[in-house]
Amino acid sequence: MKRTWPISTVEDAARARIEVTRAAAAHGVPPLERTRLTAALGARLRQCLTKGGAWRLALTTAPDSVRVEVWPSPADGEPPWHATAPCPEPAADPCCDTVAQDGTALPEALLGADEDTALVLERLAEQERLVAYHREELHQTNQGVLALHAELDAAGRAQREAFAAEHAARQEAEEARRRLTFLADASAALTASLNHEEIARRLPELLVPEYARTADVWLFDAEDDRVPSVPRPAAAVIAARTGRPQYAAAHPGNLPGVDDQPQSALHPGRSLLCVPLPTRRAPLGVLTMTPPGDSWEPDDAVMLVELTRRAGGALDNARRFEHNRDIAETLQRALLTELPTTRGLGLAARYLPATYGLNIGGDWYDAFRQPDGSLITVIGDVTGHGLHAAVMMSQLRTALRAYAVDGGSPGELLTRLHTFLHHLQPDLYATAVIARFHPGEPVLTWAAAGHPPPVLRGPDGRVRILDAKPGAMLGIPLHQEIADHTVPLEPGSTLALYTDGLVERRAQGIDPGIERLAEALGTFGAEELDTDLDGSAERILEPMLSDSERDDDVCLLLCHIDSRLADHGHGRDRGAPRVGGRLHGAS
Repeated sequence: MKRTWPISTVEDAARARIEVTRAAAAHGVPPLERTRLTAALGARLRQCLTKGGAWRLALTTAPDSVRVEVWPSPADGEPPWHATAPCPEPAADPCCDTVAQDGTALPEALLGADEDTALVLERLAEQERLVAYHREELHQTNQGVLALHAELDAAGRAQREAFAAEHAARQEAEEARRRLTFLADASAALTASLNHEEIARRLPELLVPEYARTADVWLFDAEDDRVPSVPRPAAAVIAARTGRPQYAAAHPGNLPGVDDQPQSALHPGRSLLCVPLPTRRAPLGVLTMTPPGDSWEPDDAVMLVELTRRAGGALDNARRFEHNRDIAETLQRALLTELPTTRGLGLAARYLPATYGLNIGGDWYDAFRQPDGSLITVIGDVTGHGLHAAVMMSQLRTALRAYAVDGGSPGELLTRLHTFLHHLQPDLYATAVIARFHPGEPVLTWAAAGHPPPVLRGPDGRVRILDAKPGAMLGIPLHQEIADHTVPLEPGSTLALYTDGLVERRAQGIDPGIERLAEALGTFGAEELDTDLDGSAERILEPMLSDSERDDDVCLLLCHIDSRLADHGHGRDRGAPRVGGRLHGAS
């Protein structure tokens, strides 16, 4: 018996394979052979479906075997595939009553079908185990992915928090750096001045508008000024009395180191920070500020209190300096001599204190007579500045006058001053020039100790720099005998004595300044010097100091022999020349 099936789809192949399996079971093919036949047929059918096209399957049953053939349709010359399974037992006629002819045929067929089903179920169970394994593996993978996502999310949150903390720390450090920079710059600006009024003016300018909307400095000029003559906020008065910073506002500020007070009645609706300007003894005043916004940050308040403390120190130093300067200037002006007057000899002096730095130094001049009738003129400079230099200047002036009573030439007087200063103040030095005008002698005798050389203008307008070898500075640890020098002196001659503040410049040295002084002195005429020696001294200072920073005090002493004495034979037999002149100290 032969049956055929067309094979073109997977459904056709499965249906034909099932029919072949049933037929093989019905014809008594043993289970093992039947399984082999079915497996071989399934493999062939898969190959056919892979190749594509239309195929045909033929099943031929014989009493002793079952034959299966598969070939392409229509045939393209390819030989058909075939497989045969033996039937050791005769098969029952399918068209006959199976139960009637052989009572065992149906059970065997069912058993064969059960065996096939068992194989299928076993394969299905194996596939289900694989699917369950893969499902469990996928579940574990999903759990790992979820855990990884959770870890990544936690790491992201931690990183964002770290970035936020780093940003906050960087901002805080930048704010701290900004406050420290401002504090350093403001402190330098306040301590650069030694004028307390200038410091009081600079302080509000530094604070407004970055750290304060308004700033007011209340300075105490006397002890009773802590009770204000004009209305002041209560917090400012409390700060003046207690020496502690006060904060007055509608709500407490809780600022570090600051006491809270009720809102000010003078400034309702505004917050006030009142900080005393402290010193070692008592506050010098109170700084009152209003905030640039609603209030101050705690760190800003700490910085403002520290700046005010430094401002108090700067004000205290400035007031001390001004006090010492006033004492030194008063002492120095009191010690500057009143120039004597003598016929035929004019004297004019100028003293200018420095306008920069510690402006009181040891510059001095003097003019006095000796017992023999000679006139001594001297100009000198004590090293250093301030009250100590002024005191030492006064001691040298007094010592020189005492030594001059016993007579002696300019060189001898300077030698005695050198010994005196070395024993009195071993670490203090001075320079000086002494010039002596002797009655009836047309000769100028002079000596110098470490001082800029005198400048002499002749009656013809020619100028000489008297730069003969001078002695060393007074007071140095060296034994010296300072020599005298002489130069002819005719009527109409003018001698200029000066200190280094007049001619010395830091960028140029002292020699160009001396040349400029000589040129300036040479521009005057004899008549101008005879009639207006004071004006001539003033006109010398103006161009000489036009480029000066005035960081040192200046002395100038002009000694002029009246040119009209030439008509009287230099005044040889007419007694001592009369000195005409006066002191002109400039502020």
